[in-house]
Amino acid sequence: MANSPQAKKRAKQAEKRRSHNASLRSMVRTYIKNVIKAIDAKDLEKAKTAYTAAVPVIDRMADKGILDKNKAARHKSRLNAHIKALAEAA
Repeated sequence: MANSPQAKKRAKQAEKRRSHNASLRSMVRTYIKNVIKAIDAKDLEKAKTAYTAAVPVIDRMADKGILDKNKAARHKSRLNAHIKALAEAA
């Protein structure tokens, strides 16, 4: 447990940051999930729309350090590959 005033403040700040980061991470997962649902439903237009909405959010979280930049790139690449495969199948 923090004893000094400085340590108490840092603990409070860390907890506030942790909960804020958790909500941002959750938001990114929701956007990714929306794209995946559209792909699973074989709805190409909805998948493209969801992907277009998800990309800037994923990039912003990578810039903020919520997601690693390589993980963000991997998500975008895989989602886009699924959408392209769906388009070819249609």
